[in-house]
Amino acid sequence: MNASSLAYDIAVWLIPLIVAIVFHEVAHGWVARAFGDPTAQRLGRLTLNPVRHVDPVGTVVLPMMLAIAHAPVFGWAKPVPVVASRLRNPRRDMMLVALAGPATNLLLALLAALTLGAVFGLTGGEPPASGAAGFAVANLFNFLMINIFLAVFNLIPLPPFDGGHVVEGLLPRAAARQYAKLGRFGFPLLLGLLVVVPMLWPGANIVARVVSPIVAWIAASLLGVAGFAL
Repeated sequence: MNASSLAYDIAVWLIPLIVAIVFHEVAHGWVARAFGDPTAQRLGRLTLNPVRHVDPVGTVVLPMMLAIAHAPVFGWAKPVPVVASRLRNPRRDMMLVALAGPATNLLLALLAALTLGAVFGLTGGEPPASGAAGFAVANLFNFLMINIFLAVFNLIPLPPFDGGHVVEGLLPRAAARQYAKLGRFGFPLLLGLLVVVPMLWPGANIVARVVSPIVAWIAASLLGVAGFAL
């Protein structure tokens, strides 16, 4: 792989990933503010400026390594701070705050699919193969897939994922407090799910066996709405 090809691969994955992650995090803050917690706003995190959200490892280094390896690209940003006690109905509102991120990603994926449908309609079904138009289409398609992946992956029902906050809100209070303690092991859990478990038990690869099929189905459905199939 030459340098220009490598730079292209990184660009068409890193740009849509950063945009998707920033919108995901800001959505948490927007909804938290709507329900009474202004923490993110006061800390200047309700901005689409990626500099305020970028995590050097999760937003840049890891996605670049995955793009180079042609592996599924994902990442994370610095979490938007939410103080549950400031929410008007902490248990219910924290679930809604958590769901705001994946919901925003799905909305962005729909917009990407509709835009792709319009582009392919204008070009007679033939995607631009090169140049600025080809670069834009590659970014759009990756933006579609990344947003869907982020939405589904973040709904895994374990802390610190958004799905874990939803589970906390549904559990009885005593059980929810115990369940929330898993959040302190967030990074080891992530590493275990993505790396250790698949290495030891290939059949238990949660991304390949659970997340990816759901992502593919949602992508096909959204592209179908846009007027074409994968």
